[in-house]
Amino acid sequence: MSSELEAFIEYISVIKALSKKSVQAYQSDLVGLEEILKKPLIKLDSNLLFSALSMYKNKRTLNRKLSSVNAFFDFCYKSQFCGEKTKLKFSKIPKLLPKFLSYTEIQNGLEQIDRSTLTGVRDYALILFLYATGTRISECLGLSKEDIEGQWLHVRHAKGEKERMVPIAKVALKALEEYISQKKREDAFVWSNYKGGKLSRISAYKITQKYLGVSPHVLRHSYATSLISGGADLRVVQELLGHASLLTTQIYTHIQKQDLKETVEVCHPMAKESL
Repeated sequence: MSSELEAFIEYISVIKALSKKSVQAYQSDLVGLEEILKKPLIKLDSNLLFSALSMYKNKRTLNRKLSSVNAFFDFCYKSQFCGEKTKLKFSKIPKLLPKFLSYTEIQNGLEQIDRSTLTGVRDYALILFLYATGTRISECLGLSKEDIEGQWLHVRHAKGEKERMVPIAKVALKALEEYISQKKREDAFVWSNYKGGKLSRISAYKITQKYLGVSPHVLRHSYATSLISGGADLRVVQELLGHASLLTTQIYTHIQKQDLKETVEVCHPMAKESL
């Protein structure tokens, strides 16, 4: 490892106080490049770096490596280890539209659940709760009884520690209350596994996968898509989802555009005319 790279690792560890995993990721990326090229990174030009990075065919992996390289060169420039700032351009990644389920598809999945058992009652309530609130799975699994305030969910343990209030559909609230009433023990958390312990992310994934064939996060996308399709304002959806930036919420506008396109095709007299 070159002395400049050692200084960078110390900087992000001590001064920036990045997590151990983040430091290890930077170190792995940058040390790996120095080992491949057999030269200190600071002595390499952009063309040589691109040549080395071209082995990464996955664009997301490539961009992660580029991010590490750019962070290192930015540090070197500010620390006056080099006289010129080098910044490599990221590879363009096509935007993937979020996968979502229709209300009918979710209903069909719910009909498969045997609600004669506590496990079935729980699975039914969990799926309804995820779709009715659009919560992240971590927020859902951290749910306690105190977080339910009337017909509202108080999301206290949100991403970025931003609390928010989300209304809960009556049908989901009823399913949740039924599940809680059938539990034999009082816990600090709502969702339990068959042993009585807290339900894990893996278990939640298995539940939604079993009945719907998707991950819990797809229900969050389905919630947002249903709201947009129903005419909800984008900023309202942003607040309900707990997105810090409206840009994050804008991935759902493709639904709105598709609905507008279909409306024009069905309703406008010129849409059916041929040239």
